[in-house]
Amino acid sequence: MFSNFRLSMVWVHSWFGLVLGFVLMVCFFFGSLSVFDREIDRWAIPETRFEPQTMPSFEQVLLPALQQLEPDERDYAANMPRLHDPAKGAMTPRTELPVDEYWAYVTHRDPVLAAGVGYGVPLAKNPEDHNHIHKNVTLDPRTGEVLPDDKLKIGSRWFYPMHYSLQLKWKNLGIWIVGLAALMMLAALVTGVIMHRKVFREFFTFRPWKSTQRASLDLHNLTGVVALPFHFFFAFTGLVIFASFYFLPVTSTMLSPLHKQHEIHEAAATGLPHAAAGVSAPMSSVDAMVTEAKRRWAARDMAGEVGFLKIHFVGDSNSYVSIYRAGSDRVALVGEGIHFKTSTGEVLSEDPPRTAVSEVNEFLTGLHLQHFEHWFLRWLYVLGGLLGAVCIATGFIFFVEKRKLQHAKSGSHGSRVVDSLAITTITGMVMAAVGMLVVNRILPADMLGKADWERAAFWAVWCFSFLHAYVRSAPVLLGLFNPAWREQCWGIVVLCVSAVLLNWATTGDHLIKTIFTDTYWPVAGVDLSLLACAVVSGWAALKLARRQRGVGVLPPKPEKQFESEAGGVVHA
Repeated sequence: MFSNFRLSMVWVHSWFGLVLGFVLMVCFFFGSLSVFDREIDRWAIPETRFEPQTMPSFEQVLLPALQQLEPDERDYAANMPRLHDPAKGAMTPRTELPVDEYWAYVTHRDPVLAAGVGYGVPLAKNPEDHNHIHKNVTLDPRTGEVLPDDKLKIGSRWFYPMHYSLQLKWKNLGIWIVGLAALMMLAALVTGVIMHRKVFREFFTFRPWKSTQRASLDLHNLTGVVALPFHFFFAFTGLVIFASFYFLPVTSTMLSPLHKQHEIHEAAATGLPHAAAGVSAPMSSVDAMVTEAKRRWAARDMAGEVGFLKIHFVGDSNSYVSIYRAGSDRVALVGEGIHFKTSTGEVLSEDPPRTAVSEVNEFLTGLHLQHFEHWFLRWLYVLGGLLGAVCIATGFIFFVEKRKLQHAKSGSHGSRVVDSLAITTITGMVMAAVGMLVVNRILPADMLGKADWERAAFWAVWCFSFLHAYVRSAPVLLGLFNPAWREQCWGIVVLCVSAVLLNWATTGDHLIKTIFTDTYWPVAGVDLSLLACAVVSGWAALKLARRQRGVGVLPPKPEKQFESEAGGVVHA
């Protein structure tokens, strides 16, 4: 099929990159935004704009709030018929389900606290399973007030899941697609290294004054080489994090009995009950257990705050409390859990020393999820993610530019379609994200169903981007620029500036206030990032206008010579 191995690698790199590059572009861009997902939440929900808090008192703040909750109506309707065994008796009414577990989670970047209750399912089909109907809420840790949870946390519940699931929840299809894309990205990285024999020279080569085809290839090579370790690491660790999910069809069927036996043996080894005893028992002070957990962490030279707290089998004699340390001062995603008997407060067990395999897994997972406190490193993550997005975007542009004249001569519409998809994936994706923030500030804060409108706006803007790009793509059939590139760059400028101004108008939090007077960097950072995006987009629009007029651009070299300099890429 190919005259040598290297050309076969060129084919793999080009076509795998084209087909799955659209998915990887989404992963890189929204992964970059996810680095500051909690800060975007603060921007989107103004009533949560206060300083991050530590885990509050369980007895005084958390327990009174959790005891007021009832099982979620939608969760009950969706899962109760599946979990309940009608042969054993009538279904327990929603408001009469017994409480089985409490939990609370807080981070060093999130002022609000996530908490929830798991309600047991009497007369369950499989009593050995942990059958629960849930109610999850957002609390103000200062007062225990339950905050309205119908407002979309755009950063942590939309942008963050987008980068690993594409928000395609049916049969978890998005996670499978992203996993395939990550696997193919590893192949693309390896084949890219094989293709480019002059990697060191490409590290220093960028000629923006030359033709679009040459400049885009230079930038593609440069960003690919500069961030190669970053790209490889994140594709690999993403697969590691979801490895158990990808093997779920096996573990939930053939290995299910073995897994249940392992849970029983593990419970016996750690001294933690595997199931409720069915005997009621009182609850001793959880706050005293938290104090003891902190003392034990400090004795091990790792003083810290509580990040996650969970009470299992509430009200049962087998009930126990698991308290995990907030690991924001380290890279590895570890909790150093300490487990207490709920009725007496005695320590049942502490998490044992980790094995070499678990150490590696937790380090790689923590490095990918970056829960640590290191702002400079976080910005490096953003830079690496954006370099990945630029690498893929310039790959799209090179692919279209290389074939544009050829398709124009043959009358093919292929380059027109790919060019429209590239615009949608690059400028259209940015417009959709920023447009969502604009709609967030336009709609009233107490509007019923506001979150649904924000989601709809996101998809609507993205779909409009494709329609606009395709309608304006007629010049591509003549081998010319698609003016939609320039027009959507100006659209990004308008949306970014509008978002900043609307935030000022609706909340009073302008940049002078959030930087100098009442300093609040989460909101200031989002506003500054939006303005930076506007500047870059405006600059790109002006450069595209100059290129479209042919100003300051050298003519492309003859085809044969260009193919030689491209190292065979154009043979793809």
